[in-house]
Amino acid sequence: MTTHSVRRHLRLEIAAYDETIRRFIPGYEAMLAVAAREVAAGVSRLGEGAGAPPGARLVLDLGGGTGALAEAIVAHPEVGTVALIDVDEEMLAQARTRLARFGGRVRFHTRSFHDPLPACDGAAASLALHHVRSLDDKRALYRRIHEALHPGGCFVNADATMPVEPAARAATWRGWADHMVACGIDEQQAFAHFEEWAEEDTYFPLEEELGALRAAGFAADCVWREGGMTVVTARRAGASPRAAP
Repeated sequence: MTTHSVRRHLRLEIAAYDETIRRFIPGYEAMLAVAAREVAAGVSRLGEGAGAPPGARLVLDLGGGTGALAEAIVAHPEVGTVALIDVDEEMLAQARTRLARFGGRVRFHTRSFHDPLPACDGAAASLALHHVRSLDDKRALYRRIHEALHPGGCFVNADATMPVEPAARAATWRGWADHMVACGIDEQQAFAHFEEWAEEDTYFPLEEELGALRAAGFAADCVWREGGMTVVTARRAGASPRAAP
């Protein structure tokens, strides 16, 4: 199993993660809300059948962290259960506390999203898959997600992307730094963070992300964007049970 420590990577105390990530990431709240809405909409389109009745759908949260995305997803009643998958036990400990009120509707698995995935109705990730360093590895991951989804199931990825064109890339970094400065982070420190994060993070261009998803068999599109932050939706082909004769 691969390992990853958010404490080490972001150089912060885990208890401070949920406050600090809002200072680091432009549009963080909106990004989570859009991602959760898209997952719920995808699950709703499945209708009855496909392995589970409405309200009993299983959604995987890949790299679930402290449970912020899972919390937003499980708030939608059409989602039955959210299973958080993460290798960072400290982050999952925070998630267990955060999501305790949802009882059995939330499950926790200390393992990698590179491990075999269970069959599911939906899958989602937030600020997690940029830890996949090569496009080949990301294509392979997207294929595994596609295979895990029931026909018609959806995958939603909320993450950072970076343009290829140098001027657009520089402007995206500049806008990201401006957000951090507006949140009280020194400008020099903001750019130092980017250099530190690059030791483990890779932000592919949006076009390459969409291409990798389509190569895996998904119909994919970007539904939200703020600077370099994007929400991408991907749907596995399959007739909706509601439309079946």
